[in-house]
Amino acid sequence: MYTATAILIVIASILLTLVVLVQNSKGGGLAANFATGNTTFGVRQTADFLEKATWTLAIVILVLCLLGTTFISTGKNKKASDLEQRLEQTQQPTGMPQFPTGTQDTPLIPTE
Repeated sequence: MYTATAILIVIASILLTLVVLVQNSKGGGLAANFATGNTTFGVRQTADFLEKATWTLAIVILVLCLLGTTFISTGKNKKASDLEQRLEQTQQPTGMPQFPTGTQDTPLIPTE
């Protein structure tokens, strides 16, 4: 199920990228090429549709990402448990050097 959610996220991301590129920016953008011959919807309705599509796709991506986190495995598989067991079984090395720590009675740096 996670794979299907990930595929939907990628498709929605590609669509969002295309919708943003088609929108009319301050400099004209790609939408200027398509808006000149658009007599059915008009320029304003096209801009409204593109803005609504942008917000809708952004919300869809957010919801799919949140939904995808529910399908991620929680580490119950064999490899993760083997790694955890090995980490728990390892012992701390003995004979580690002890570095001196200064106390108020015996400071590391002598004061005069």
